[in-house]
Amino acid sequence: MRTAAKLFAAISLAVVTWLWQRGLATAPGGLAAAGRLAALWSTDLLLLQVLLLARIPWVERAFGRDVLGRWHRWTGGGSFVLLVAHVGLALVAYAERSGTNPVRQLWTFLESYPGMWTALHGFAALTLVVVTSMRFVRRRMRYETWHLLHLYAYAGIALAVPHELWLGSDFDTRAAKAFWWPMYAAAALSTVVFRLGLPVWRTLRHRLTVDRVVEEAPGLVSVYLRGRSLDRLPARAGQYFVWRFLDGHGVLHGKPFSLSGPPSRNRLRITVKVIGAGTLRVAALRPGTRVLIEGPYGRMTKDTYSGGPVTMFACGVGVTPLLALLWDLPYGQGKATLVYRTRHPHDVAFLPELEWLARDRGVRLVPLVGPRASAGSWLPVGYGDYDDLAALRSLAPDLADHDVYVCGPDPWTEAVLRAARRVGVPGPRLHRERFAW
Repeated sequence: MRTAAKLFAAISLAVVTWLWQRGLATAPGGLAAAGRLAALWSTDLLLLQVLLLARIPWVERAFGRDVLGRWHRWTGGGSFVLLVAHVGLALVAYAERSGTNPVRQLWTFLESYPGMWTALHGFAALTLVVVTSMRFVRRRMRYETWHLLHLYAYAGIALAVPHELWLGSDFDTRAAKAFWWPMYAAAALSTVVFRLGLPVWRTLRHRLTVDRVVEEAPGLVSVYLRGRSLDRLPARAGQYFVWRFLDGHGVLHGKPFSLSGPPSRNRLRITVKVIGAGTLRVAALRPGTRVLIEGPYGRMTKDTYSGGPVTMFACGVGVTPLLALLWDLPYGQGKATLVYRTRHPHDVAFLPELEWLARDRGVRLVPLVGPRASAGSWLPVGYGDYDDLAALRSLAPDLADHDVYVCGPDPWTEAVLRAARRVGVPGPRLHRERFAW
């Protein structure tokens, strides 16, 4: 599937290049032609980017959020660089032709060419999205703010379209229309149907409300939700939703939380670490609060399980999807291990459920308590006799034959995955749930 997706992207860029080349005979050459090609490549990557994150269910299941997110960053970054190149090349080319400077030429474009003011606003919106997506900027923002600003990408695309259609000679031919109109239609239709329509339909159909909020550990709360016909909601243990609670504050701010138990016919459970204003609101939710849902998302379900022994690594609130999987996976008696990393003993959550799983399904529980030994290790202090690899071999000498599930903060997760690869766990048996955004 990944090869097919990459091939589709490569073919689309090749078609764009072929269409541009056909139009060289009747359009300005030189820098202006290079600027048009940069614009066409940028547009193609931008539309592919929309399709990647349109939440199309079968695309989500085929690739997962990690892969789609990585491709989204690549196509988005490449598209923006090409867009900047298009603007720069067009300004220089037309300024040379008219004997003026690029700044004056920009004002001429805005004054005399239709759709240029909307294109300028679209460029500004896309610049805002790119800047706020940079890691060092994103880390300083609340998730809700980042997510809301990220929606400006759709405004940027919509504002850029008119000037392309009005001024772009590369869109005039029959072949160009046969390629571009279906691309635009697919991106727009996927966004409307899967980003808007499907969440609204599922929200209205299942009518989820808050049943109760329960403290699981200091700073960790579970929200139990009731709804209608939840057995028809295609949610599985290990997946997550984007939740919007209609409590009168920040309704537009959705936040992703994993299911912390297998879904039942009329009840779901999520568990939230209280670390900021948004999660404080969740901890204070009242019974009866209506809920808007978007999802389910995520591939870390029992569909990824190949059978045989299972070893899971959880850090902090990352235990939530793994606990749901422990209830759901069809492993044999005594064939599952949960390595549960917390900073303090009182941070351990779901102790009654874990004890039941240990007693009745033979799950081996390995608590790892204490601050991390070092930035590059997944072990806590106090385990000085072990390095990361020795610890894995001690936990499960045959770990290479296990399905390994990992969930926690990104640096900790990467440390576990590095060690697991070094002891021979093959890629298809390594499953992770990204904890960062």
